[in-house]
Amino acid sequence: MKPTLYLETTIPSYLTAWPSKVPLRAVHQAITKEWWAKRRDRFSLRVSQLVEDECGAGDAVAAVERLAVLRLIPRLEISDAALDLAEQIVSRHALPPKAAKDALHVAIAAAHRVHFLLTWNCTHLNNGEIYPKVKALCEASGCSCPVIVTPAELMGTHDL
Repeated sequence: MKPTLYLETTIPSYLTAWPSKVPLRAVHQAITKEWWAKRRDRFSLRVSQLVEDECGAGDAVAAVERLAVLRLIPRLEISDAALDLAEQIVSRHALPPKAAKDALHVAIAAAHRVHFLLTWNCTHLNNGEIYPKVKALCEASGCSCPVIVTPAELMGTHDL
């Protein structure tokens, strides 16, 4: 059975974006495209309505491309447990109020016991200083915190 993986909004955004002139972002885009082509089939992908809503915002042409990536990926329900956990993550200061949607991404994945959360958001999600507190709150609520990683961290070094 494949491990489950929640795609946070930055992944379809980087996957479909015009090539960036910012060097680091361009590298992230290239890694995302390589991961998508070579590694995504090793995981059972999931998204949520939150990802779909965020991907549908902004430039209409770009939104169509982002949403096309999500079309066949199963959606996870935004349950009451996920909403409660997201509120705990913010109210207990693991993430600031401005990152409430980021807290909800983690909470949705945790409530559904997803193995990995894939993101390029290293400010609020894939952040070594924040993760222990988020993980403790997930576990205290009876959920299993996903391992939060970037595509670079899931490239693999050999065939499993």
